[in-house]
Amino acid sequence: MELIKKNKDVPLLKNLLLAISATVILTISAKIKIPFYPVPMTMQTFVVLFLGITMGWKLGLFSVSLYLAEGMVGLPVFAGTPEKGMGIIYFVGPTMGYLLGFLIAVFFAGFFKYGNNHIVNFFKLIFAVSIIYLLGMLWLVKFTGWEKVFMVGAQPFLLAELFKILILTALIPKIRKNK
Repeated sequence: MELIKKNKDVPLLKNLLLAISATVILTISAKIKIPFYPVPMTMQTFVVLFLGITMGWKLGLFSVSLYLAEGMVGLPVFAGTPEKGMGIIYFVGPTMGYLLGFLIAVFFAGFFKYGNNHIVNFFKLIFAVSIIYLLGMLWLVKFTGWEKVFMVGAQPFLLAELFKILILTALIPKIRKNK
């Protein structure tokens, strides 16, 4: 009887370990800056969408929530930490809208069903990543004003986002095959 109870907890433990692993991958993706034009890119948005696609919306949402909680309590998981501050002070700074956008983006990336049509898959991912930028700019406007928010909060990153979405779109058939 005791053995049966332990086996029921295996999926919970497995999912917790997967979520913790996902936060580590998200942290690494936030810290590595890849030279790109016009600004260096991190792979955070790529990883957020990838987590949704591979883990599904529930575990993906839990993983990103755990990542955000780690950052809010002061772990240096976000891009620019610890140099630009940490904890809740950093979280409510200029990037908070983008960070909250991760939650909705991972939900949609995990909720969507992906087929063999690359164009449809591409636009599903564009929609999901657009939520990050929409929420990000809506929050960032408090710091930049309406006249500068797009130029500062989205335009420099659009080419990098296109590149990341194209990679994910190409990977979806391989991901689906291994699920």
